[in-house]
Amino acid sequence: MNTATYAIETECARGGGTAPVRSFTISGEENLLVTRLRNRDEASFMEIVERYHGSLVRMALSFVDSKAIAEEVAQETWLAVLQGIDGFEGRCSLKTWIFQILINRAKTRGVREARSVSFSSLNGANSEESDSAVEPSRFLPLDDPQHPGSWASQPQQWDMTPEQLLLSQECWTHIERAIADLPDLQREVITLRDMQGWNNEEIGALLGISESNCRVLLHRARSRVREALEDYMATNSRYGTTRPH
Repeated sequence: MNTATYAIETECARGGGTAPVRSFTISGEENLLVTRLRNRDEASFMEIVERYHGSLVRMALSFVDSKAIAEEVAQETWLAVLQGIDGFEGRCSLKTWIFQILINRAKTRGVREARSVSFSSLNGANSEESDSAVEPSRFLPLDDPQHPGSWASQPQQWDMTPEQLLLSQECWTHIERAIADLPDLQREVITLRDMQGWNNEEIGALLGISESNCRVLLHRARSRVREALEDYMATNSRYGTTRPH
């Protein structure tokens, strides 16, 4: 295995991130799992594959254009896990380490597939200083005594029930397109939080950002997606909605 590649894959978001450095202690249960993986225990390897493979593929889809390529990236990730487990230092959780490998490879593959996603873009367009996701006038100021940062002008209410919305494949396609159009970090955060179920601490450790920045990015991502859905619903007469004034 290439030594330089291994060095990158064992970083666990160390260096270059904005999150404060935290000590991490691997749990006894996870340490035992790592030991079994180092001993090339097939059952243990299949256990983590079953646990994370679907999530890895979904995460890879944030960077590449097809399910087939996402599957390839996930398979490459598992190979890298097998090759690199002997040097896993426990500086982060095993899950975080696996997903960091996946993200590294998915970004590289995304660039190769002409979908330019690079580490250099993580700071700048995705930072807290980037443009607002929606009109600032729709939110209360951050120093509001009762509801800082909450909606001042409530989002449009749709006639469609949540169940109907979830069943609408066309609507889900629009949601996926809206997420795909987000800036890099916003797309990663909303995918991990809302589609993978990670908490802010886990996301911060993986992406090398602070929890407060994670919350800001998630808010902006959700706002952009909701705004895209508002536009979609407003122009779709089947749902009986009109564009808000």
